[in-house]
Amino acid sequence: MSLISPAYAAEGAPQGGGFEMLLMLGMFAVIFYFMIYRPQAKRAKEHKNLMSSMAKGDEVLTNGGLIGKITKISEENDYVAIALNDNNEVVIKKDFVTAVLPKGTLKSL
Repeated sequence: MSLISPAYAAEGAPQGGGFEMLLMLGMFAVIFYFMIYRPQAKRAKEHKNLMSSMAKGDEVLTNGGLIGKITKISEENDYVAIALNDNNEVVIKKDFVTAVLPKGTLKSL
């Protein structure tokens, strides 16, 4: 003895066309593009331009929160030497520089 009648079990979910499913997938793809992919690509392009425009003497902010002045730029291995003050200098990869600050920022701190 079955708890579900055969006629009800065979009926199942209403049959819809595949067009609605394709339309929904297309809408998800458009949302994904405008909400995730496009802003990320724009940020990556801006960061690449920032790294290529850095020059000796620029004041920069790193991902770790360090602020200093660029003293050396190594083109062959993408490292930058940053003077934090007169006595301390650190070497980091160019990728870790988040912003080039306006001139005179270090003196105002």
